[in-house]
Amino acid sequence: MRMAAIAGIGETKMGRYPDRSLRDMILEAGGRAIADSGMDKKEIEAVYMGNFNSQRLCGQGHLGPLVSEVLGLGNIPTIRTEGACASGSLAFRMGLLAVMSGIYDTVLVGGAEKMTHQPTELVTEAIVSAMDYEIEAMEGFTFPANFAMMANRYFYEYRNVKREMAMNAVNAHYNAARNPDAQMPKEVTLEKVLFADLIASPLSLFDCSLVTDGAAFLVLTTSDKARALGKHRLVEVAGSGHAGDTVTLYTKKCITSFEAAKSAAKQAYDQAGLKPADIDLAEVHDCFTITQIINLEDLGFAEPGHGADLVAEGATALHGSRPINTSGGLKAKGHPIGATGISQMYEIVTQLRGDAGARQVKKADIGLTHNLGGTAATGLVHIFRGQ
Repeated sequence: MRMAAIAGIGETKMGRYPDRSLRDMILEAGGRAIADSGMDKKEIEAVYMGNFNSQRLCGQGHLGPLVSEVLGLGNIPTIRTEGACASGSLAFRMGLLAVMSGIYDTVLVGGAEKMTHQPTELVTEAIVSAMDYEIEAMEGFTFPANFAMMANRYFYEYRNVKREMAMNAVNAHYNAARNPDAQMPKEVTLEKVLFADLIASPLSLFDCSLVTDGAAFLVLTTSDKARALGKHRLVEVAGSGHAGDTVTLYTKKCITSFEAAKSAAKQAYDQAGLKPADIDLAEVHDCFTITQIINLEDLGFAEPGHGADLVAEGATALHGSRPINTSGGLKAKGHPIGATGISQMYEIVTQLRGDAGARQVKKADIGLTHNLGGTAATGLVHIFRGQ
């Protein structure tokens, strides 16, 4: 199979936009990605669009053709993917397989979500549809409750890492303050995080990711075509992994590690011919601060029970030995569910190109994205290499 590369990237600023439509955000982010690639839009042969719940939140389904119409791409094939918070990464994987296999040479991959205009109750109902509705949601479960149980179990099996969880939030906000696209570009103190109001013990307000409107797009093409364009440093897709697990929390074999993420990571590492120590930086799915600690272990950056040690040592900070979520992550850049996976890739490509400005890391040659859907029922990991 042939190699694929990212030719163009574009995203909106993440935030709360009650007066902006899905159309508007798609036009902005998709248009930026195409312009950034330097390619003619006539070269785009298909669209892969990630979205979680626009039917319920915006009354709009059938988003693939909407993207093509808004961006003037003509009568090309379009597909919408849904995998809860991993919807965008699923779209990317589908587009990647199409390019690598030779079905298409160039595709547009994107994601979008508009959520903040709806009442909190409706947004909560929409989000919990990503867990089991009959067994969990109908009994009053929410995602903060689910991940709080994971955190408490982690504390029981290993040790209390509440302080390191708070450090994750501090790092995220520090990075977001240097990201012009972040929803919450402001720094916070460790004390403010530790003494914030509880949402679901031990998770407080600053342990939880944001409700966000936003869109992000990529132009994905063959490596040969991207290299010939010569507009940016070549960023190839070195590895891709996709795996699943049970939807419900109680049926998982373990709730302090995510089997879907571990399996997806192994696939991506094997395909890339790389190991965890080779990764320079990563964007990981920090829907809650405990999740980031578990992610560090599932990705092989730390042994089980020792993810918090990396945080405490400063390794995951912006200028640490293994920078994590230089964008600000879901925690502070934002979590526009259908766009989140693509937004993670936007950050990694920006870093590998050396275009991250005040948040640019010193060594950025190999980057990784890690995206979860639901209660870690869907896992995707992608590895990118700058050439």
